[in-house]
Amino acid sequence: MIQENLEAVEKIVRASCRRAGRPENDVTLIAVSKTKPLEQVREAYEAGARDFGENKVQDLLDRIEAMPSDIRWHMIGHLQRNKVKYIVGKVAMIHSVDSLRLAEEISRESVKRQVETDILLEVNVAGEESKFGVSVEETAALAEEISKLPAVHVRGLMTIAPFVENAEENRQYFRKLKQLSVDIESKSIDNVNMTVLSMGMTGDYSVAIEEGATYVRVGTGIFGEREPWH
Repeated sequence: MIQENLEAVEKIVRASCRRAGRPENDVTLIAVSKTKPLEQVREAYEAGARDFGENKVQDLLDRIEAMPSDIRWHMIGHLQRNKVKYIVGKVAMIHSVDSLRLAEEISRESVKRQVETDILLEVNVAGEESKFGVSVEETAALAEEISKLPAVHVRGLMTIAPFVENAEENRQYFRKLKQLSVDIESKSIDNVNMTVLSMGMTGDYSVAIEEGATYVRVGTGIFGEREPWH
């Protein structure tokens, strides 16, 4: 079941790339395995998935422990400063940095462990009150502040678009994030580049790819509906 789902999602990713006139290997699919039992995560791994996203630090640590070491783990959920020390050096990327204080903590722990940490700035493009993320207007200034920190590197932007029935409604937000990345790139800030755009989830990832996403985060599309109590 998971293998078929994964193959179907990968097919849509490739088709979306073709429609957008982009190379098929331009987009990395992140299998969002949050709340799913370990055997399902293993199944996705066996079907070829190598990038996995987790929302919670404890789940992430449990899975890193239990799964093969060639997986690239992505921290995609809100990260508290007191949890940073547990994941630095263990994840390929932290997608959800939305404050200077969080970045400073990541920098401190990275220096301490003598590792370099790649991060994305989480932008609340739609301005939803229920969501974390820095505002569009404040993103460039935050990137500039973070750029001065040792052992931490801004690799791009991430957003969680509103939950909508019709994916087309989110096109404007994906377009806005892409434009923001172009604006920040044009400032040529040292230690900041905009190679990664992490946007698009199960309901709207094909639209996100058409608008420039390089990472899409797909959970339900691969693992099926979440249990109602999660």
